[in-house]
Amino acid sequence: MDKRAIGVFDSGLGGLTTVRELHQLLPGEEIVYFGDTGRVPYGSRSAETIVKYARQDVAFLRTFDLKAIVIACGTVSTTALEVLAAENPMPVLGVVAPAAQAAARATRNGTIGLIGTQASIRSGAYERLIRQENPGARVLAQPCPLFVPLVENGRFRRGDIVIETMVAEYLAPLKEAGVDTLVLGCTHYPLLEEVIAAYMGPQVRLINAGAEGARAVAEALSRGDALSPAAEGRYRYFVSDRQADFSHLASIFLGWEVAESAVGQVDISRY
Repeated sequence: MDKRAIGVFDSGLGGLTTVRELHQLLPGEEIVYFGDTGRVPYGSRSAETIVKYARQDVAFLRTFDLKAIVIACGTVSTTALEVLAAENPMPVLGVVAPAAQAAARATRNGTIGLIGTQASIRSGAYERLIRQENPGARVLAQPCPLFVPLVENGRFRRGDIVIETMVAEYLAPLKEAGVDTLVLGCTHYPLLEEVIAAYMGPQVRLINAGAEGARAVAEALSRGDALSPAAEGRYRYFVSDRQADFSHLASIFLGWEVAESAVGQVDISRY
């Protein structure tokens, strides 16, 4: 048993999809969440900048007593996981490998679609991991650079003509290619799951990177006998920009109230 907290970070709000899944799987865990809302999105940045930002995010989280750090960000998981894991004494877990493995096992016709940020797609990490699990798989990758800023601005519901237009534009080649499995390779994208599912149709299975990552965290803590004995965990939230904007959308994403007073603001440049 281990009562220490789990640190979770993302470039913005998307990592809350992982927090939501962790709450379902591990309700007794204490979670410290940091969203770098002042510098979102990460996906269009250089690899060097992403590593720099990720190191600062981890340095802030390590001011708390943590038993594990979860990179709830596809971009950082594809670009900086190995660096962060080597530099920190506690387990550092990402969302990419679990999602890639789930997709490789789920496909029926061997044609897998992948959507992610420009940095994630550029890294080739998902494709490598999928083919390790399923060498015969055909992976069709599509960067979707406007999804993150749209989600961060609350444009993620069915009926919103802007997000529905962007979904159709980005996903048309994957739909035409006949993918039967689609990896939502950024933790912001599960917030678009209803819009994406409506466009792709019921025959396409969607793989939620945030949910798969959360399941991997639960399994790792269980194997290490590091689960919390508490019945209900505490949640703390920190951002690098306005608390009010975060608390409003976080309440929608998580399904429970996140008061503005419960969100701290961090000068991440100090770390």
